[in-house]
Amino acid sequence: MLPFRLIDRLKFIVERQLVKGAGFQLLVVAVFIGLISLVGGLLVVPQGGDFEDPGSAIWWAFLRLTDPGYLGDDVGTWQRFVSTLLTVSGYVVFMGTLVAILTRWLIAKMADLERGLTPVTLKNHIVVLGWTSQTLPLLSELLGSSGRMRRFLEKHDAQKLNLVVLSEDASAAQVHEIRSEPGIRRRARQVILRSGSAIQPDALHRVACLDAAAVIVPSAAHEAGSLVTSDVETVKALLSIAAQARYLKMSLPFVVAEIQDVRKLPVIERAYPGAVEVVGGDATISRLMVQNILHPGLSEAYNELLTAGEGNEIYIRGGESLAGMTLAELAAARPEVIVLGLLKPRETGWEVCLLAPSDTPIGPKDRVVIMARDYSETEPDAKRTPLPIIDRGPAVRVSPPADRIHHRVLVMGWNRRVPSLVAEFLSYSHRRFEVDLVSVVPKAEREQAIARYVDDDGRVVCRHIEADYMVEGELRRIGPANYDTVILLSSDRLASGEEADARAMVGYLQLEDILAESSHRPQLIMELSDPDNRHLLEGHQSEMLISPMILSHILAQVALRRELRVVLDELFTVGGAEIQFRNPENYPLPASSTFQTLEKIVAAEGELALGVFRAIPDSRGRHLQLNPARQDYLELQPGDQLVVLCLT
Repeated sequence: MLPFRLIDRLKFIVERQLVKGAGFQLLVVAVFIGLISLVGGLLVVPQGGDFEDPGSAIWWAFLRLTDPGYLGDDVGTWQRFVSTLLTVSGYVVFMGTLVAILTRWLIAKMADLERGLTPVTLKNHIVVLGWTSQTLPLLSELLGSSGRMRRFLEKHDAQKLNLVVLSEDASAAQVHEIRSEPGIRRRARQVILRSGSAIQPDALHRVACLDAAAVIVPSAAHEAGSLVTSDVETVKALLSIAAQARYLKMSLPFVVAEIQDVRKLPVIERAYPGAVEVVGGDATISRLMVQNILHPGLSEAYNELLTAGEGNEIYIRGGESLAGMTLAELAAARPEVIVLGLLKPRETGWEVCLLAPSDTPIGPKDRVVIMARDYSETEPDAKRTPLPIIDRGPAVRVSPPADRIHHRVLVMGWNRRVPSLVAEFLSYSHRRFEVDLVSVVPKAEREQAIARYVDDDGRVVCRHIEADYMVEGELRRIGPANYDTVILLSSDRLASGEEADARAMVGYLQLEDILAESSHRPQLIMELSDPDNRHLLEGHQSEMLISPMILSHILAQVALRRELRVVLDELFTVGGAEIQFRNPENYPLPASSTFQTLEKIVAAEGELALGVFRAIPDSRGRHLQLNPARQDYLELQPGDQLVVLCLT
């Protein structure tokens, strides 16, 4: 090995100092300035002149190095030559290097500030751990929930809602996205971005996680086949929060966590000993899809109930101020809402009693489930005219129509949600589904993924077809017109939600051309991943699910009112209360009836009237009319259906 040269050693030492930051860089520059001043002063000392001692000569050199204005005061050729060299060195070393170091330091400091590396000094705020496709809709939901938010702030004794988002690498581009989001815009100042990972203690401290009123952990996207799934990241985040709380001896915050595989629920409960609500993302969307298959048109109902915007939402009111009243009395005193039922406290969790008899009394610890257009409508108001009391007895379970027992479904595309979709089909033991899965993903890979998720007992027939539905010839050979329902899934194997949705939409338009040639038209359901694409296919004859928007709404609303999760589980799973469409001829309705009359007639059957599904859409393309005004005449037309809540 060759020996190191002295110059190499010096260069290495200087390099190690320069990489330590602006302070050490300035120190190195100061050393160079001192050396140059020393050499310049010693060069002019032999000339004598005005220099009383070497110190005066060095000071003379330093002044020429730092200020070129002294250059004209020098006399003598040698002195002028040295001062010229010093002045040129001053431009390079003193001014150029110093400005470069300070500029780089300032830019780096501004970048650090933009990334959000300083801890927030907040309490009772809401923390979102992760920047995903659901983050922007989630923030919009939280900022738009005025009634729930007001109650949330009162509960936590806070004056203003503050949202803190932890992103892997916060940037000015993300700030711009927040300000451009329609539901946020001017309220963007209430959103604070911080950089870091949810498994890093410093990052959790940076967002003041343990001081938060609620922490939301949305599910992140991962490449197909990766061993590190989003559920693994969620569990690690919860373990990190719990470990930090133990280390600092602080209480654990309330957490709303999304997981893709609901079978990991026991793992979540073991990982986090504090208050936690778990939302199964894949299971939730799968439930909504199957419900939509069983009740065509239902997507409008949960797109209204489970997304922000106009229309009705589900609210939970405490029973403290309503204790002693019956459900019928409450419904009469709140003429603008529909009372869905009660939540009864148990030792662990809640007992969901939707469609409870109208004479059921409300206890002080109960929770009342209400559907309304705004939270203010659920509050008492002496100016409202009370409604007549409607008696509704115990609900009677309804058997499904015989013509809907057998159902053929064509699923076009593949994503991680398909196994949970098959599991949801299996949960309906009284029905028989035949499912054909069309994808370019190899058949063996798909069969393995489904076999790992469900124990197939043969009740759901799954056939795998290896084909690309983007190729018209292959799509024609499949024969989509021979199915009862066709589902187009948004792929999770493409680089972005925009690309996945583009493929699904092109496939849909191609499918429309093929179905136009057939006399039979199946039900079409399309899943989208990017909320910005929700307006592109308005007016087309398909039902649309925007998964991130639905899951964002659920996560946001459960964070504000945790009891809401069990209500949604009850509404959109097999058994229990279910939203259905009914033929008006099944009820003894008069020729012209109001919604109040409909409520009374439907209540006689132990059911609850929710609205009307019109055969002809309105000017906005909407068929569903939930919770209409009681005094308005329904003016039912041929093909219109009633929307009711009943037991199945």
